[in-house]
Amino acid sequence: MSESGGAVAARTEQAGRARGAGVRGFAQWPAQGLPKEEGKALRERVPRAAHGSLGGDGGRPGAVTAVEESNRGRIPDLTAIRVGRMAATPFAFLRGSAGLMAYDLARTPMTGIGAQICGDAHAANFGLYADARGGLVIDLNDFDETVHGPWEWDLKRLATSLVLAGREAGADEDTCRKAAHYATGSYRRTMRLLAKLPVLDAWNAIADEELVSHTDAHDLLGTLERVSEKARANTSGRFAAKSTEPVEGGGRRFVDAPPVLRRIPDAEAAGVAASLEEYLTTLSEDRLPLLARYAVHDVAFRVVGTGSVGLRSYVVLLLDHRDEALVLQVKETRPSALLPHLSTAGLTVPEVEHEGRRVVLGQKRMQVVSDILLGWTSVDGRPFQVRQFRNRKGSVDPAALAADQIDDYARMTGALLARAHAHSADPRLIAGYCGKSEELDEAIASFSVAYADRTEADHAELVRAVRAGRVVGELGV
Repeated sequence: MSESGGAVAARTEQAGRARGAGVRGFAQWPAQGLPKEEGKALRERVPRAAHGSLGGDGGRPGAVTAVEESNRGRIPDLTAIRVGRMAATPFAFLRGSAGLMAYDLARTPMTGIGAQICGDAHAANFGLYADARGGLVIDLNDFDETVHGPWEWDLKRLATSLVLAGREAGADEDTCRKAAHYATGSYRRTMRLLAKLPVLDAWNAIADEELVSHTDAHDLLGTLERVSEKARANTSGRFAAKSTEPVEGGGRRFVDAPPVLRRIPDAEAAGVAASLEEYLTTLSEDRLPLLARYAVHDVAFRVVGTGSVGLRSYVVLLLDHRDEALVLQVKETRPSALLPHLSTAGLTVPEVEHEGRRVVLGQKRMQVVSDILLGWTSVDGRPFQVRQFRNRKGSVDPAALAADQIDDYARMTGALLARAHAHSADPRLIAGYCGKSEELDEAIASFSVAYADRTEADHAELVRAVRAGRVVGELGV
């Protein structure tokens, strides 16, 4: 007697459960729930229009207090440079105040969908860099604050930064608001595209050669080509040629160029060089023969960035048998500035084994292609990340874009952010929440304009404090 179709299906399902159920690290079969519908259902609890709210600011620390707090533990002699750089413009202030914005974001509506987030996804933290074969890719490129957190935080920080960059570039207010709107719309549409693709296709979607067409960023093409040309020449060899001198008996060493580059005592340099042994243990074994062909020649201290100023950051000069240079950056890592605000938002605060490891793994989780020499180490008990320095890096200055290019840049960075989030969060879930309409785009554009105004007020407070001598800031460095 033959079995009914229902009985066959039940027996097949039972066999599938017996063979594959409960395998850790894999999806459940049969599938549990419908992510797109779950995302849609979240709109009942957190309407998309609610993202236009700034949230409460009762008890909010002042700008000066926030800057002083973030300077704790940094090298005191360098904090004046950091303050000076943050005081340059409101956009620069935003770049250095990820913790203050996280304080505010923790008091705004959240869907509860988590992803590996950059934590500092402002518009200047996207750029070009080289892949393993020297080809150029474009992606997020700064992960000091990366954590598992709310995807909305990254998107709101990106959108706000575009408003501030546009204002600094002299664009009118309508153009600035539209930039935030376009970034959100591009994020939403890209997430919907990724949700429809087979998983492996979505993982590698939107290759760089397709990015301009996907985001309709044709007006930006000339700028990207110019940045690419500069990036191709931005190598370790070029940096070493400008920043080092020959040493009697062979080899090279760094030359003082204060306050950005300076030589350090032999004992400090030896400690950094010795830490590279630990670094090697964090690399894939297939990278070790490559580095074994280089010798360590010198170590110097180099000031970098805006938010990172005051942290210990070294450049290590490696030379091969032809005296061709490879420069590594050994950069101190601290707990993410977002960490105290995750618990405020009711989110789980992750345990971190090593802050350098957190940064490196977060970067690899978000980028399609990462630096092949990313690793981590410790120097005098402090955690550091290690990466290539001047790895054909290039970036667009969003505050220098013409008004007709800001919208293109907004669409491009919005798409890149969606792709990065989709590596750790199910794009079907986020796409289900974001939907087809522009309701979310409008809400985040409203938030961004209001938060840009708040940032301008924070920046003005810092500038007044510097001029009054309450805070030491070294301008123009």
